[in-house]
Amino acid sequence: MEDNESCTAFAGERRLASGTPVEVALAVAAALRANPDQSILAFGDVTGRQVDFDLRGSDADIVARLAPPTADEGPARKGAGRPKLGVVAREVTLLPRHWEWLGEQSGGASVTLRKLVDAARKGQGVEGAGLAASRAKAAADRFMSTMLGNQPGYEEASRALYGGDRERFLALSEAWPADLRDHARKLAAPAFDTDQPNVNA
Repeated sequence: MEDNESCTAFAGERRLASGTPVEVALAVAAALRANPDQSILAFGDVTGRQVDFDLRGSDADIVARLAPPTADEGPARKGAGRPKLGVVAREVTLLPRHWEWLGEQSGGASVTLRKLVDAARKGQGVEGAGLAASRAKAAADRFMSTMLGNQPGYEEASRALYGGDRERFLALSEAWPADLRDHARKLAAPAFDTDQPNVNA
């Protein structure tokens, strides 16, 4: 799951909860306490990846594990990197002209690279729009393969998704269980033309 990514949990074919990881984890924990035998799966709302929560202990324990670090906690140690933010040091190989340009940017190379990556992930600009569409296709397909793989028309709908055929995707998914269908359509929406009406309208 991406940083601060909202998520949605399903109890079978029914949507159980949607919101922040803390909100969804608490809802899942409460549902499992009420009925330990039910099958509940949660997914990231951006990536479509399955999310596993550590539900051991009390609600306070769950919240403590999922709560992001506060600003006053500060870094765990002095020196290179920002471990409290989860910064990971890896080698980056660039041409001299790239290093020169990065060195001229406000904040230095690391800050500039993080900003460039975040902008691309958010789908800014023409190339970013293509990236956003690709990410939406992958996210929707991940969710669909897990939750809707046995539904009629799944394979054809997946082909329509990757082919950018919005109308065919909607038609093929119409008979799916409502909560699962609506979530798949929500994840897939950025994969289709932005001037099209909302798939959940």
